[in-house]
Amino acid sequence: MTLTDPLSTLMEFDEVEPEEDCICGGCSARRRARLHAAPVHEGGHAAARSIRRRAAVLVAAVGTALGGGTAAAAPALAAPAPGPAPGDSSAPRPQTPQGEVGGLHGGSAGARAFATPDAAQPVTRAQIIRRAQSWVDQDVPYSMSRYWSDGYRQDCSGFVSMAWGLGSNQTTWTLPDFAERIGKDDLLPGDVLIRNDPADPQAGSHVTVFGGWTDSSRTRYVAYEQTSPGTRKRSTPYAYWNDSGAYVPYRYTGLAGPGNDGGTPATAFPGPQYFRPGADNAYVRQLGEQLVRKGFGGSYRVGPGTRWSEADRKATQAFQLAQGWRGAEADGYPGKDTWRRLFS
Repeated sequence: MTLTDPLSTLMEFDEVEPEEDCICGGCSARRRARLHAAPVHEGGHAAARSIRRRAAVLVAAVGTALGGGTAAAAPALAAPAPGPAPGDSSAPRPQTPQGEVGGLHGGSAGARAFATPDAAQPVTRAQIIRRAQSWVDQDVPYSMSRYWSDGYRQDCSGFVSMAWGLGSNQTTWTLPDFAERIGKDDLLPGDVLIRNDPADPQAGSHVTVFGGWTDSSRTRYVAYEQTSPGTRKRSTPYAYWNDSGAYVPYRYTGLAGPGNDGGTPATAFPGPQYFRPGADNAYVRQLGEQLVRKGFGGSYRVGPGTRWSEADRKATQAFQLAQGWRGAEADGYPGKDTWRRLFS
């Protein structure tokens, strides 16, 4: 079946003339009109010009109904707004409106498996980063109303709910209920940076997953985030491209293993590579805090941190000397014997 173009159908009536032998009133009237028509150089006879005018009006009407204007004026498709480019400090705020607290796949609050911080599942930092990376690999599209196959809402707070394994979809306003506030120097992979805007609670707030520092000056970090058009992993100026001072670092209280600030410290020696100049990890803090508890924290001007420093080396050396060790055994760098003795 072939569809007929309505415009071409209308134009077929432009040249219709009355039959010479037809005696009906209509054809007779049209023949009389033709006799009084203007010369061809003035536009042809009146009946033909009238038909053409009616056809033109109909063409314009059909064009308006089908295309919103003339045939040449097709509606333009709006180009997606570009996201902020890395290094662009003047980038606009992220377009990250978020949904409400709810269960997986949008279920009701009563259907949530883990609705409170106390009921949330323990998770390691490595698991958090792997989960965040999985959405990056799948290029999950941003949406405040849609849910990915794992049940988590495809906005910034749903992304963190997924990475932390909360078993429910939270918002930037409720995520702190599952976390504790920390300082910039305490940030470790798996922690988050949250900005809540009281003036625009839904669309003005945002959260990113901290993936580690990219430079020794701690001015940039790897950020995992869910923002339009989809999940991103990129080097980001601390704390964010804009409104930097409004972002607050938080740590999930359900962390399992070392570096969770309150969990049971690991007693197995992690390896000498974690205690060398430039090292920045949770084991350095764990070592320093134990040295302080044992009474060997005199070299610290401030509390132990995650970055290996000369204060850590001197505190470790003081502990080694107290064990009666000398020479290479008391160089200030912990080994298996130092670690085992310190945590016994």
